Amino acid sequence: MRIDDFVDVLRRDGEALGRAAERAGPDAPVPTCPGWQVRDLLAHVGGVHRWAAALVATQRPEPFGADEEKRFFAAPADDTLLGWFREGHRDLVRTLTDAEPTIHCWTFLTAPSPLAFWARRQAHETAIHRADAEAAGASIPDWEPAFAADGIDELLHGFLARRPGRITADPAVTLSLAADDVDAAWTVHLAPAGLRVVPGDHPATLRLTGPATDLYRLLWNRAGTERLTVDGDPGVLDTWRRRATVNWT
Repeated sequence: MRIDDFVDVLRRDGEALGRAAERAGPDAPVPTCPGWQVRDLLAHVGGVHRWAAALVATQRPEPFGADEEKRFFAAPADDTLLGWFREGHRDLVRTLTDAEPTIHCWTFLTAPSPLAFWARRQAHETAIHRADAEAAGASIPDWEPAFAADGIDELLHGFLARRPGRITADPAVTLSLAADDVDAAWTVHLAPAGLRVVPGDHPATLRLTGPATDLYRLLWNRAGTERLTVDGDPGVLDTWRRRATVNWT
């Protein structure tokens, strides 16, 4: 996918997140983020958008310190919270759209360029949190298969590959994931030594098949297997959910 494709997804999903949050209201619980209400979701995503936009706009070569980060997450009260979120989202979209392709700034995953990294990362950040906002109103989003497959790649080969030794299983198990609407498949090995991912649909302890969008949501722990074909030991998913988590810090 191209940078402008990711920015388009970021634009659409940020707008959809705002609409879903407005429908649900700030007090609504977010079932996919236990302990959160919609206000917490808006505060988090609004802060992340401001943080990312500042890194790109200033071409900052290193991450912000903890005290500096706090200002991005200083969300207002409920009566202006949604507008605050939308303002930060629009500013991020504008910053990425206007940025020169050759900019240099801090990133934390391998990418063709810093701009490519931030466009991709913020598209997926916003997409997954759109799913959270939709869940607060008992609805389920869908994405284009190519985008969902890219999100799986980013999770498996980006986030989780940074610290593969923390995602373990003893005895070892394997999880095969095969999209049926795009040419994409992955086999995830969970062993005492850690995580290993290989391309393709190989024999596994548990095999999941279905639309890429449903595999995407499942791997980000935003869905179950209701819309997938399950073959093998579903207990593998319990191991995945315990181990494969992505935190802000």
